[in-house]
Amino acid sequence: MPRSDSNLGIAAAKASAKGLHFHKAGLQAPLAYGATRPIAGILLLVASTAALSTLDASGKWVMAAGVSLLALCWVRYVVHLLLVLVLVLPVRGVAVLRSVRPRAQLLRGSVMLLATLSFFNTLRYLPQAEATAINFLAPLIMLSVAPWLLKEAARISRWLAAAAGFVGVLIIIRPDGGLDPVGTLSGLLTAFLFAAQFIATRRVAVDDPFTTLVWSGAVGSVCLSLALPFILPGLWPLFLVLDPWHWVILISTGFWGAAGHLLQIQAYRHAPASMLAPFIYLQIISAATLGWLIWGQFPDPLTWLGIGIICASGISLGAWEWRARKRS
Repeated sequence: MPRSDSNLGIAAAKASAKGLHFHKAGLQAPLAYGATRPIAGILLLVASTAALSTLDASGKWVMAAGVSLLALCWVRYVVHLLLVLVLVLPVRGVAVLRSVRPRAQLLRGSVMLLATLSFFNTLRYLPQAEATAINFLAPLIMLSVAPWLLKEAARISRWLAAAAGFVGVLIIIRPDGGLDPVGTLSGLLTAFLFAAQFIATRRVAVDDPFTTLVWSGAVGSVCLSLALPFILPGLWPLFLVLDPWHWVILISTGFWGAAGHLLQIQAYRHAPASMLAPFIYLQIISAATLGWLIWGQFPDPLTWLGIGIICASGISLGAWEWRARKRS
C-alpha cells in the first residue's frame, strides 16, 4: 500500500541532515542528507515497495479465507509494534517513545488506522494493482491542498498534476472497467485518508522518525485491542480451523508492514527524497505481479493507461519540485 509513507522517509532524511546519529549499523544515518549512497537508497526503497505489496497480498489472501477485517488489522498492528520495539528499543532506549507533539501523533496514528482499514476493505473488492494505483492519488491530493492546510506556496504544477492523476483514476474506474462500485468508493476514500495521513505526518516531523513509527503501531494496536471483546467471540471458531499456512500468512502481515516502513526510513537516509520519488511507483509492478501470480488478475490495456497517467503525473511533479528547489 502506498501507504508507502514517503513523508516519514522525508522526515528521516531531514533528521539526518540535522546531525542525528545512530550506534548500530542497521539503524545508522548517513553523514549528510542525500550525500551519499544513491544506489543503496534506491535498492532499499524498491525492497520496501515489494514488502508493502506483499503485506497487501497477504491481507487479501487471509480475508478470502474468512479472517475478518478487524482481526487482520489487529494482528498486523500488534506484530508490527512488537517487531519495531524489539529492533529499535535496544538501540535508542526508551527516549524514542517520547514525542514532542503527542496529540499530533495520536491524530496521525488514528488517521493511519482508518486508512489501513479502508485499504484492506478495498482489497476485498478490487484487484491489488487497481487498488494500489488509486492510492497513488493520495500524495497528489495532499500537495494540491497544501496551500490551505500547510500554508505552503500555491503552485499551478501541483494542481495540474493532481488533475492528471484524477483523469488516470477515472480511466481505471470507468463504468465498463468491471470494478466493484463498493470497492471503487472504498479506494477513493482510502486515497483521501492517506492524503490526510501525509498531512498529519508533516505535523509530527519534529519527532524522530522512529518515534513516529512506534507511535503509529501503538495507536492502532491499542484501538484495535479495545475492540477485541466485541469481535473475538465470532472469530474464535474460525481461528480454530485455520490451517498452519494461513496462520503464517496472517502473522506475516505484521512482519511485512514493519519491514516496509523500516526499509523506507533507511532508504531516505541514503538518498534524497527527490531522487527516490519516481521509484515509489514501482509498487505498481510488484502489486500487479502478485495479483497475477496469486489470483490471475492482471490489468487490461486501458487500465494500464490510467495507471501510467497517475505514475507520470507523480513522477513529473517530483521532477518539477526538485528543479524548483535547485533554482531556489
